[in-house]
Amino acid sequence: MRKLLIVEDSATVRAFVKSALEDAAFQERVGDCEISEATCGFDAMRVLPRVRYDLIVTDINMKDINGLELIHFIRRSEHHREVPLVIISSQGAVRDIDRGLALGASAYLPKPFTPELLRDTCARLLEPTPA
Repeated sequence: MRKLLIVEDSATVRAFVKSALEDAAFQERVGDCEISEATCGFDAMRVLPRVRYDLIVTDINMKDINGLELIHFIRRSEHHREVPLVIISSQGAVRDIDRGLALGASAYLPKPFTPELLRDTCARLLEPTPA
């Protein structure tokens, strides 16, 4: 079973992302997923040492530890260094996207985005890479 983590301080957006990733067709495509939620960067940093995730979806603008700090932490972690990471953010300027990708995000989706775009992006990142 794949383990996914959603890090988002907005309950509405968190529910939207979770619902999109719970979609039966998505789970059939990538395999069964167990989806965990963190309401902020601090919550994510508490669970990351205890669980190995296959994919992390994070917002940038959060009140305690922002998404960019979280990405920096994840990319320095021996256990999560290679985990695909998707940024979802209301900051959609080219410089914001470039900064997120430079820090190690695998993909950047400016809000608003469609459930289909989120599912396609996540499925692409969860597909095994050719040897």
